Parts: sequence; C-alpha cells; structure tokens
Amino acid sequence: MTLRDTAEQWQVTASDTPFVGNKTSVRTDDVVMPDGTVARRDYQVHPGSVAVLALDDLGRVLVLKQYRHPVRHKLWEIPAGLLDVPGENPLHAAQRELYEEAHVKAEDWRVLTDVFTTPGGCDEAVRVFLARDLSEADGERFDVSEEESDMELARVPLKELVRGVLAGELHNNCLVVGALSLVAAEQGDGLDALRPADAPWPARPFEA
Repeated sequence: MTLRDTAEQWQVTASDTPFVGNKTSVRTDDVVMPDGTVARRDYQVHPGSVAVLALDDLGRVLVLKQYRHPVRHKLWEIPAGLLDVPGENPLHAAQRELYEEAHVKAEDWRVLTDVFTTPGGCDEAVRVFLARDLSEADGERFDVSEEESDMELARVPLKELVRGVLAGELHNNCLVVGALSLVAAEQGDGLDALRPADAPWPARPFEA
C-alpha cells in the first residue's frame, strides 16, 4: 500500500477572523463532521515558510541560535523565513533567507521535504530546501534587528545534529525534520535523487 496525503475540503457553514496580527491571524470555522454535526475549529492562519539546510563540503550544516519568545528558549535552527509575498517562488525566498541570516549563497538547490508544522492548530506549510556548494555572498551583510541581532552562527557536523535531536537537546521543527530527512536521503537513493528546487508545491502554489 502506498501512503499519500490527500487534499480534502469539508463544508464550512460559518467563518470568522477574531484576531488579525502583523503576519498571521486566527480564524474560527464551523465545520460539518462526517456524522452531520458541526464542530468549531480555531486555528492560526499562516502565509507559509521556507527553511534551508545548507551543507558545506566538509559535511557540516549551517545553523544559527535565536531567541523564540513563545517557547522561552534560544533554539539552534537552520535559516528560515516567511513567504511574505503571496505566490512568491519559495526558492527565491529561501535564497533570500540564506543571504540575510548567514550571508551565504549556494549553487546547488534541491527540495529536501515539505511539511505542515502543526496541522491540528495552524495551516503553516514549510518547504525545507537542501543547499550545497556554499560560498560567501557578495556585497554588504544584511542589517539585522530585533531577535536576529543576537543570533549566533555555527557550522556543525550532521552527525552531531542528529545526536542532539535524538537526545532531546535540539527542538526546532525545521532543524529536526531537515537533519533526519538528510540522513534518510543519504542512506536511500542519494542527494541527487531529491526533487528539483522548482518542484510543484500544492500547499503553497507559486509562479515559476
């Protein structure tokens, strides 16, 4: 049996947006259940995100440490950011985030995996890219602010990231998914068998 997620839209009899924030909002939908009853579902509406697992020639992953107020932690993460423009090409957004957060560019890009981060309470979809053939970006560094002004950067062997994930020491969703997916890809058909960087993404359709 082949397991595959399928898109489906249950009937919504009423919808309200009680909160609208700077980047996200909260929506309340009344959804018709299979038995005909109506259940109320509250969830965060999110524009979507991209993340970049940047792997250098020594097998190290570029990571950064950033304060995340909702969980009251400084987390080691891979570069990531919002899809700020509706319909934006996710590859372009990923290249921008890698430049802004690490001042790095990459010549080889692949899709590592696509995930819904918290589908029980948020519609956020994330595309995690694998970036290889890294080099220092041209031009001046991007001016950072707020939490990003306190970021630490490091390059860590993939094996050490996996150890930290399994030991319960590293918790960022994109880092966990990216590191473990990379190991699975390496042990499977190889990194060159990953989907191309412009592979379709039904969760967040984009223009080529």
